[in-house]
Amino acid sequence: MTCLITGATGNVGALVVERLLARRERPRVFARDAEKARARYGDSVDVFTGDLADIGTLQPARDEAAAKAAKAAGVRRLVKLSSIDAREQNVGTGVWHARGESAIRATGITFTFVQPSGFMVNALYWARSIKAEGVVRSSTGDGRIPFIHSADIADVATEALTTQQYEGASLPITGPEALSYAGMTAKIAAAIGRPLTFQAISEEQERKQQIAWGAPEPLVEARLSIFRAIRAGRLAEVTGTVERVLGRKPATFDQWARENASAFR
Repeated sequence: MTCLITGATGNVGALVVERLLARRERPRVFARDAEKARARYGDSVDVFTGDLADIGTLQPARDEAAAKAAKAAGVRRLVKLSSIDAREQNVGTGVWHARGESAIRATGITFTFVQPSGFMVNALYWARSIKAEGVVRSSTGDGRIPFIHSADIADVATEALTTQQYEGASLPITGPEALSYAGMTAKIAAAIGRPLTFQAISEEQERKQQIAWGAPEPLVEARLSIFRAIRAGRLAEVTGTVERVLGRKPATFDQWARENASAFR
């Protein structure tokens, strides 16, 4: 079996490539920057250069085009890294992912949708204010969300790629515990041995913060939608999918905070 990994130098894609290499597979990687891919993987992968953005500016259009191209090339199965928000089609990036999933289904190709909750790694956005002020600011209020470790996402995606067990399935995956942003701030504080404060802010303040971080307008609006859903308690569900697929519990936020403590010091 040959696997082609898109986004192969990204947060999750790179981890999937590493797992395939550990299985003595020789994956093909699809990347915008061939030199970056070769610098990371050397001669252990076959590098193909391209950009899915060239075939459309909207995520559903890219998903549809990729699925049609894969089916025409004789690809047996497509695994899409989606979002758990796709189950609630009016929440944030879930709108885009739900449309992308529908477009893939319409092509008739065999698929698996891996649907993670919020990524723990997104907490790195807080590093600047933590280091400068000892504070995390968010409009999520007291709402909770079960952030998931990127390694768990990659492990589930690799299982979906290398077995037939999850063909036609949607796999909603979360971390083991739904936490508020204040709770996650406290866990980072424990990891770095420094007191930190969580500050609830308004949606308008959040908008300005996201813009200052460099997020484009559509992504800002998507994130604000997600934060509204968190405040309303709509994204707090914890699933047992990671344990069912991998036979172990997902990593905790405490573990992630310890692994990444240096980023916040």
